Amino acid sequence: MSSFKNANAGIIIDHLIKTIQDQKDYLSEIDGKIGDGDHGINMNKGFTMCGDKLKGQTYNMSEGLCTLGETLLEDIGGSMGPLYGLLFDSLSAASEDQEDIDAEVFAGMITGAVEGLQAISPAKLGDKTLLDALIPAKEAFMTAKEAGKEFSECLDAMRDAAQKGWESTKDMTAKVGRASRLRERSRGVLDAGATSCYFILDCLASSIQSIL
Repeated sequence: MSSFKNANAGIIIDHLIKTIQDQKDYLSEIDGKIGDGDHGINMNKGFTMCGDKLKGQTYNMSEGLCTLGETLLEDIGGSMGPLYGLLFDSLSAASEDQEDIDAEVFAGMITGAVEGLQAISPAKLGDKTLLDALIPAKEAFMTAKEAGKEFSECLDAMRDAAQKGWESTKDMTAKVGRASRLRERSRGVLDAGATSCYFILDCLASSIQSIL
């Protein structure tokens, strides 16, 4: 199939929640090397709170993404809450009026997420942030789509680019955020935000592919 029903895809949010819950210790471990060490704790708190809000409800993908975005924006601290809150709000807004989610709709979702973050963050590609996973992922998806690839193949391209972008942060020095104060000492460590972003994009790709 080349699309899936928005109404039947609330399970994608369930998968995202479980992914962050499973990776919370690893995310905090990475963050502890050049940051406060609370990235996994805060992300797990927000995603778990979202799961509690959605428990027992019937919701489509866009509604679940909206609840996740609002929860991260309003209920978790640190710099990542507003960023991920906006990311999931953008994914929701670009899909909320769509009954069928295909490659064209998803392209609008991930493009909106990148543009939304770039509008509020001074970070650029290469600054050792979550954008180092997100921007290459978006560009790879768009390139594959424009080349006529199937939706699932576009998601494969997105996942691969996200992984490469995430791994590339190990050799970068932080240019923004608290880690930027470390300068060269931030080199040699993966960025925690890029790590969680990769896990999220990988989960999105796998979850969508499982229902296509």
